[in-house]
Amino acid sequence: MAENADAQAGQPEAAQPAPGDADAQAVSGDASAQAASGDVHAQAAPPGATVAAAPGGANQQPGKQVPGTGGPVHAVAGIPAAAAGMPPQAAGPPPGWDPTAWQRYQARQERKRSGSWSIAPLSWAVAAQPAEAAPVSTAVLVSALVAGLAAALFLGDGIGPGLLLVALPAMAAAYAAARAAGRTIRPWTVAWALGCVALLAVPALRDSGWPTTLALLGALLVGSLALHGSRTWQGTLLSPLGLVDGTVTGIRWTWAGLRSRSSGVDRGRWMPVVKAAGVAVVLLVLFGALFASADAAFADLLGGLIPDVSIGDGPVRLLLFLMAAVIALGLARTAAAPSRWDRIEVSAGRPRSRVEWALPLIVLNLLFAGFNAVQLTVLFGGYDEVLRTTGLTYAEYARQGFWQLLWATLLTLAVIALALRWAPRSGTADRRLVRAVLGTLCAMTLVVVASALRRMDLYVDAFGLTRLRVSVAAMELWLGLVIVLIMAAGVFGARWLPRAVVGSAAAAALAFGLMSPDGMVAEKNTDRFRETGKIDLAYFRFLSADAVPALDRLPEPHRSCALRGINDELARAGQVPWYAMSLDEYRARKILNDRPVTAPYEVCHRLGGFASRSE
Repeated sequence: MAENADAQAGQPEAAQPAPGDADAQAVSGDASAQAASGDVHAQAAPPGATVAAAPGGANQQPGKQVPGTGGPVHAVAGIPAAAAGMPPQAAGPPPGWDPTAWQRYQARQERKRSGSWSIAPLSWAVAAQPAEAAPVSTAVLVSALVAGLAAALFLGDGIGPGLLLVALPAMAAAYAAARAAGRTIRPWTVAWALGCVALLAVPALRDSGWPTTLALLGALLVGSLALHGSRTWQGTLLSPLGLVDGTVTGIRWTWAGLRSRSSGVDRGRWMPVVKAAGVAVVLLVLFGALFASADAAFADLLGGLIPDVSIGDGPVRLLLFLMAAVIALGLARTAAAPSRWDRIEVSAGRPRSRVEWALPLIVLNLLFAGFNAVQLTVLFGGYDEVLRTTGLTYAEYARQGFWQLLWATLLTLAVIALALRWAPRSGTADRRLVRAVLGTLCAMTLVVVASALRRMDLYVDAFGLTRLRVSVAAMELWLGLVIVLIMAAGVFGARWLPRAVVGSAAAAALAFGLMSPDGMVAEKNTDRFRETGKIDLAYFRFLSADAVPALDRLPEPHRSCALRGINDELARAGQVPWYAMSLDEYRARKILNDRPVTAPYEVCHRLGGFASRSE
């Protein structure tokens, strides 16, 4: 779970070709575009033949064979005959070649020989290919075993605090594998790991499924960054794919490690540990059963702490054990030798002329300026005039434009990305032009974001808050933050931008889960009921236990009608063990036990508690 020390270190410099030798230039070093693309031409010499060195060619002796190639070399380019059309047999790159460039060249040649439908690896896959992992260690095996046992015991009844009990030993396996491989801990690695733990704690706090899902996706992203140490856009976006690859290769890695250990097992060292563990288990079961039968309170305590495992759910728990153990081993395999997505090179777009590039964006900026002028007029009190001329009501005007403004924000980010790809970059004047035009566009977009949020605020005042409305408002806020980060990157440099955007997304997902959206919905609508007497009781039937504390403040019979759906859902779930129960669900059960739902069905029906649901 640490970054590789050589993640950014370059390969040894290749021998430089003589001036004018185009073929030699195509193969010298990883920085050569011709070698990286594999577009190198060579002619194969007959087997056993020798060729004379051309003046100014590569540093090769006439007739000398490259070690490991089994054949002569091209006198000018230094390319083995096998790489020029014959089946590749080289175990390593020839002199003057960078290893990474050599792998890319071989992959390209293999694809050319196999045709357009070749299954040979693409050059980008070769560039990102991980190194050989260090042998699996005992600490990794033990941690994976503990993760599997924790999943079998604590995830069979649902996720909650038990998810952290499974994730922690899996993270320990990754840490042990990284240490065994000689990887070092970097500050960004620690930050990503802590963010992953924080996001995995959301299911232990909140009962609602949609913020939990968002938090789990965020944990997957930041966890993959902690394992891979990626810092570019392509590395950031592709790092989760490395977890899939690590899970597949982790099984083979573990099997190879177990086979290598089987012949050298020191029974005298491990048998005492196994015997001691067996005796400890027997003593715990024996005396635990005696104490439980002697004291009812102690029996209840044990019953609440120990997972209830039955023979009937054995297959499910076995599947959970295997899945968790395999995932833990995959994380360890990735931590030991991660894929190097940062090595994938993305070519820059062809720069456009200043007029061709700037004219469309300047026109777009003028359009934004006109729209924002109207929005500022409305924001500072021009609603009456706008509503009179448009014929819309206050709520209709607020509802009409939010979604369009949200899409406008998303499209603006796409325009900025494409504009940066094709921006002129011949000198200082071009860089100033790019900053001025795109900086103005970003500033205009921030006004659009403010207008969209203002419209959502008006919409909520008119119709109340729902899950969908709070979600899109949170997304609009995050998009505004991304635009601010882009503006900062234009001033201070963009090297840190990929990590900053991912970090902001993870922080937004964490904040979204911790602030309890269902609780916010209930709180906002409860306050609105006190002010206006309007409330949508039917909508509360579909909220989670997170909303119970706020809905408990409603007067009867509205309180009972608002809580009826949540109460019925908790009753159907029955008793839930501590490791599968969130903190908010625990609080909700306590509130409903102390103050049960009392309003009859007829009263709630008359108040609209069973009407159709609205967003």
